[in-house]
Amino acid sequence: MFVREICDPVAALTGGKGGAAEKALAHVGVTTIGSLLCRYPRDWEDRSRLAPLKDFRNGQVCSIVRVLAHDWFYSGKTRTLKIFIEDDTARACLVCYNRPFMKNQLAVGNDYLIYGDFEFKYGEIQSNAFDFEPVPAAPDGVGRIAPEQALLGRILPIYPLTKNLRMAKLRTLVRQALDAYLPVIEDEIPQSIRERYHLLAKARALNAIHFPESMKELEKAKKTIMYEELFYLEVMVGKRAQAKRSVMRPAQMEITPCMTRQEPPDLQNMLLDRLPFSLTEGQREAVADINKDMDSPYPMARLLQGDVGSGKTLVAFLAALKAIEKGGQAAIMAPTELLARQHAENAAKLLEPLGVNVAFLTGNIKSKGRKQLLKNLASGAIDVAIGTHALFSRDVWYRDLRLVIIDEQHRFGVMQRQAIMAKGDAPDLLMMSATPIPRTLAITVFGDLDVSVIKGLPPGRQPIVTHLARESNEDKVYEFVRARLRAGAQAYFVYPLIEEGELDLKDAVSMEERLATEIFPEYTIALAHSKMDEEEKRLTMESFRRGDIHILVATSVVEVGVDVPNATCMVIEHAERFGLSALHQLRGRVGRGTAQSYCFLVYSDKYTEDAKTRLMVMLEHSDGFVIAEEDLKLRGPGQINGVEQSGYIRLGLANPVEHAAILEKAREDAFAMLEADPGLLSSDHRCVADVLSRAPPFGDVGV
Repeated sequence: MFVREICDPVAALTGGKGGAAEKALAHVGVTTIGSLLCRYPRDWEDRSRLAPLKDFRNGQVCSIVRVLAHDWFYSGKTRTLKIFIEDDTARACLVCYNRPFMKNQLAVGNDYLIYGDFEFKYGEIQSNAFDFEPVPAAPDGVGRIAPEQALLGRILPIYPLTKNLRMAKLRTLVRQALDAYLPVIEDEIPQSIRERYHLLAKARALNAIHFPESMKELEKAKKTIMYEELFYLEVMVGKRAQAKRSVMRPAQMEITPCMTRQEPPDLQNMLLDRLPFSLTEGQREAVADINKDMDSPYPMARLLQGDVGSGKTLVAFLAALKAIEKGGQAAIMAPTELLARQHAENAAKLLEPLGVNVAFLTGNIKSKGRKQLLKNLASGAIDVAIGTHALFSRDVWYRDLRLVIIDEQHRFGVMQRQAIMAKGDAPDLLMMSATPIPRTLAITVFGDLDVSVIKGLPPGRQPIVTHLARESNEDKVYEFVRARLRAGAQAYFVYPLIEEGELDLKDAVSMEERLATEIFPEYTIALAHSKMDEEEKRLTMESFRRGDIHILVATSVVEVGVDVPNATCMVIEHAERFGLSALHQLRGRVGRGTAQSYCFLVYSDKYTEDAKTRLMVMLEHSDGFVIAEEDLKLRGPGQINGVEQSGYIRLGLANPVEHAAILEKAREDAFAMLEADPGLLSSDHRCVADVLSRAPPFGDVGV
């Protein structure tokens, strides 16, 4: 039986009398004994080594003491018990706030094993946070029992708790579950792998992760469970990759429906010849990767990563031309109407002169125009459709959808991606991300995809100069921006809130008025935020792009927005309130032209250590991939965009950043196993097949 197959209720451990503890566990998703055993400790306390009272400054004390006397201080309702103790090295006292019953539990003259935090206070060594247990006499009635035989004289698990759930009760339940079920728990890792890495058997690993006999055994148990979690994550990724490779591209005629030429035109080179610049090395490599994929007998599944402004959109257009050359259509899907419209306008400028028909489709297209557009799309008269989620609406049909391009892919859910893919017959898929994904996540979240990375910036672009500024020094920031405005540049001012809220933070609405009336009255200022009507927002952004607006006051809605090469100043107020990804994206709104651009991160005095770290990362780094790695370290994998769908939030112990070495080995082993034995038919791999069929690790059991 695999641990996730143990579906007996937690109540079975208490004879149906679990009460508050059972309800508290159910509240956090622990309803079965299997899910209880997979709720691992968050920490462990090593009470196996004695630490005398005299060494209290080195950390926690774990010592056998004798109770010398009781005393009381204060009176009435505040009357508080003090218990004086000593060991062979020093004397101390236990302060028992609101615990007068301790007088009977810690009797004068008896010996106890004490574990707790002690400090020197009011002229004595004392503690008010401690555990204890009586130390019984030795079996022969002489002396005391050896400390290693006492219950507290060992390594104890520290579990995450919730309301009405006591640590002692949870430890008891887990111990009961282990005693009852360890003999029937099966191994989940092939024996050859366990022997190679000296991993523990599953039953022993489970016992040791909860109640280890030594710190060495605990480390082995952690290594075993971490490897198992990452191994099965990579097995699932490998199985997805297998499934994609098993899909053959349907037989397709190499024609161009909207053109009458006998030979398909070389549209890619036609576009490249018209460009006033050359592709960067990263762009050329990405195009080569995509062309190779699109010429293969299997549908492409590729992730195109590139920092803000690296030229991903041009690569996407070249991919679309490849699909058109082959007689098909391409669909480019963006998360916002603003971004989709920008793509459509750029495509019209670059592609229509080549004879390519481009259409823009969103939910706001009026019915009359929409009807004709859909008719042209279904007939093949439209080569490239660019829009939002409207591209996969029920009434949208394509003649021959060969390529799906998804921009800012992390903003779309799995079901949305599947919906647009279903509009074609095994079309190629190109997903783009301007939010760099750390390699440790790329090989797991997107491990079944091929990945292309565009490094560097297009020719003529300059690195953005970043400054940190205290809120009290913002007048200097305003003066700098004013100087740039006088030189003909434009600026963004970004705030964390739309309108004034309960938090003591500046907001976009109030600051737009203040900037316009008090600080920059001589310049035209406008506002953009998510609560505005889409058309109003579009017109505002268009005016800003034309230069009619000098300062755009906004929220993070401009994180993904139109390109304004003349905007060279980005001021982010309360920068400590933004995450690293948002800060990086916002900074990338400037520096889109050849002029030197600047980003000011204005922060208040009320910031956390994490916020300070984020600001320093932004100051010291401009490489989005480095920033993404730092973001992952700070926030953890479960909070990174798109990761929630990968299974990471169900990992019990493993962390792909901290345990990258284990992750690499697990991936190598999983993929090698699937390549050598795709059906998992060998005796050594049979356990993996059984796990996947009987107890998939990322199913609904509370792991």
